[in-house]
Amino acid sequence: MSKNFLKKIYEKEYKLLLIIPFALLLIALISLGMFYVENDTFINKGISLKGGTSLTIISEVATEAEIISLLGYEGEINSRALSGSGKQLGIIVEVDETDQNEINGMIDKLNEKYNLGENDITVETIGSSLGSSFFQETVKSMIIAFIFMGIVVFLYFRTIVPSLAVILAAVSDIFVTMAVVNTLGIKVGSAGIAAFLMLIGYSVDSDILLSTKVIKRKDGTLDERIYSAMRTGLMMSLTTITAVFIALIFSQSPVITQIMEILLIGLLIDLVNTWIQNVGILRWYMEAKKKWESLVYSKMLEL
Repeated sequence: MSKNFLKKIYEKEYKLLLIIPFALLLIALISLGMFYVENDTFINKGISLKGGTSLTIISEVATEAEIISLLGYEGEINSRALSGSGKQLGIIVEVDETDQNEINGMIDKLNEKYNLGENDITVETIGSSLGSSFFQETVKSMIIAFIFMGIVVFLYFRTIVPSLAVILAAVSDIFVTMAVVNTLGIKVGSAGIAAFLMLIGYSVDSDILLSTKVIKRKDGTLDERIYSAMRTGLMMSLTTITAVFIALIFSQSPVITQIMEILLIGLLIDLVNTWIQNVGILRWYMEAKKKWESLVYSKMLEL
């Protein structure tokens, strides 16, 4: 498949290509809806959002299966390896338990089995009411962020279609990323919420760059302006993705790891929503605008 053929498809069949991002969004909405029916929430909440206790055990010899078997906890329990530079550094265990006596019993079992020191185990307990309150406030913050983002974008472009395209791309990034995160079984905590807020900023940044070059600038053809924006935008995105990927490989912090996981997923999805979805909508808009202006001009000549 030649480069010229792909370029022709991208420039001429953009309406057909719009099926890809809209299909992703539809699948994501269905997935989120099914997840809500099963779990009464749209996102796979971690301990910091729904309440419970997180135990971080620093040990290179313990395995997830051994620790879960040792604790013998009958409620909800999740675990994941804490790794860095290609080797295991420890285990993170999350349980939906906040009773201090129960937690102390778990710590005693771990100390007896693995002879852990004071700095080898970290305990973080969050009450269910606090986690629920934090999640609700975060959702409100995201809604307010979208509202003000929409207002600023509309005031800048003064045109409804490009403004809605920018907002749609950001919304698509969030929803599709949430669906992928749920599918991968990633437990989203307060760090994950911060990653989603960062993702909104990255999404809007690339979409405003594209819209500014396509609508505000008049030099060159429409395709030339799109490719100019693409060169700059892809360089920005790929640089960020590279930095995120490196941080994900070498990070030893579960907080940083979760942020980088969500950002990596969101940035990859943003490539589709910006350079296929937003480009397609802007092409459609600019062509319709040109036809309308030509029609108005011809009518004026007739008068």
